[in-house]
Amino acid sequence: MAARSESRAAGGRHWLVLLLSAALEATWAIALDESRGFTIVGPAIVFAIALPLSMLGLGYAMRAIPVSVSYAVWTGLGAALTVTVSMALGTEPVSVLKIVFLAGIVGCVLGLKFAGDAPPRDPDAHAAGAGPTGDTQIAPAAAAPRVTGSDAPASPPSTVTSTVSE
Repeated sequence: MAARSESRAAGGRHWLVLLLSAALEATWAIALDESRGFTIVGPAIVFAIALPLSMLGLGYAMRAIPVSVSYAVWTGLGAALTVTVSMALGTEPVSVLKIVFLAGIVGCVLGLKFAGDAPPRDPDAHAAGAGPTGDTQIAPAAAAPRVTGSDAPASPPSTVTSTVSE
């Protein structure tokens, strides 16, 4: 737990790497398209370099930023950057609705950054059968008995009701 706390102190650096990683995600996505199924060498090489660097950056950012936030930021900004660059290059048509929705993605990502962290998990509660946040888990309902073989009706009834006893 101490290593997790120490890495949280370096959050600014982790956020910067996450933003650069999102830009690399847009880079590899555009390079993948430009490679035309890996038939054009230059973009295929850019893809092969940008993809692992993007993943490494995401992994580094996750050392200090919760996965729920870091992954959403990475995918959201990466997608928004991909569409924005594609529109700037002329490979994607520009529309007012696209710009509004892109602004919505960026706004939501910013909201995640400033929303704050979730309360810490209680590892003892999880070991005792509680959920990952300490809440009690509810067991799923038992399945209805399956009728097979000679017990099966010749034609399906219009309404099926079943009682399950424990």
